[in-house]
Amino acid sequence: MNLDTIQHVADTSGGILYLMAVLLLVALTIALERAWYLRRVLVAGNHVMAQLDSVTRAEMPMLRELSTHCSELPHARVLDAVLKHDLNHHFDRLSDKMEEGIMREAPRVDRYLWVLDTIVTLAPLLGLLGTIIGMFNAFQVLSDPGSAPIKVTGGVAEALLATASGLFIAILGLMFFNGLNNRVRVIMHQLETLKVMLLNRMYPHYHAQPDHQGRAHENGPRAVRVGEA
Repeated sequence: MNLDTIQHVADTSGGILYLMAVLLLVALTIALERAWYLRRVLVAGNHVMAQLDSVTRAEMPMLRELSTHCSELPHARVLDAVLKHDLNHHFDRLSDKMEEGIMREAPRVDRYLWVLDTIVTLAPLLGLLGTIIGMFNAFQVLSDPGSAPIKVTGGVAEALLATASGLFIAILGLMFFNGLNNRVRVIMHQLETLKVMLLNRMYPHYHAQPDHQGRAHENGPRAVRVGEA
């Protein structure tokens, strides 16, 4: 199939095939950009969690180094919540601040995936529309005097290319969409795991800090001893 034939088929589809070419380009661009970005996030998250796995207590210099290492990635916001938290305040507030950081990063992690989802749904419908327009043009040949029936069958075959193109884009986009969605799910689980790891490693450190009277901080309600009202 040469360029002239492709242009002829695109014209008979009412320009739908030109639009589908744009959709294919957009889908591939989003899929490749998101795949590259999400892979960076996963690698950085694995590095942060591996560093925390090697210690039983998280020190501030270590957290600052990890935050710098992934400064442009979602894990940095969770680490910054710990770095900016005043340990003299109630410890439960730290969990809330990290949860806020995770919620703020969620839209950034799955950015543009809605466009890919829309293309997966839209491409087959556009392909069907292009086929209908192509078949309408093909059957118009019968109104011309002396037209051969073979022109109709050839026009129908060309019109079906729009449907095939729409299905191809939808299948390709669906594969990318499901794969990227799975990476997003893993990253969100990674952020939640990071939050729990930080809490577990900051908790003993928090209790070890004495207050101005030389006593260790207490977290949670004090146990009632026998005989106390």
